[in-house]
Amino acid sequence: MKELQPLSENVILDLSDDKAEQRTASGLIIPDTAKEKPQTAKVLAIGNIENPAIAAGDVVLFKKYSGTEVEFEGKKLLVIPYADLLAKVVETDEI
Repeated sequence: MKELQPLSENVILDLSDDKAEQRTASGLIIPDTAKEKPQTAKVLAIGNIENPAIAAGDVVLFKKYSGTEVEFEGKKLLVIPYADLLAKVVETDEI
């Protein structure tokens, strides 16, 4: 089995969860070319980063036009610099 390991201060995010067919309110199917690029994704691997604020499995928010999209073993991935991550998505209790 092969796996990607990010080098330097890069992070690999999983974009393959965004395969659901999207429709408008009137029922028209939105083609992949017209969809907006997602800005949240699950962390798969972290490169050589001292004291990272994230871990594999976390969901993060990242800059809109950052990173390089690659397809590896049937998965759509994004290799992105750690500095381009904006926030970690966390579940909280409702008040």
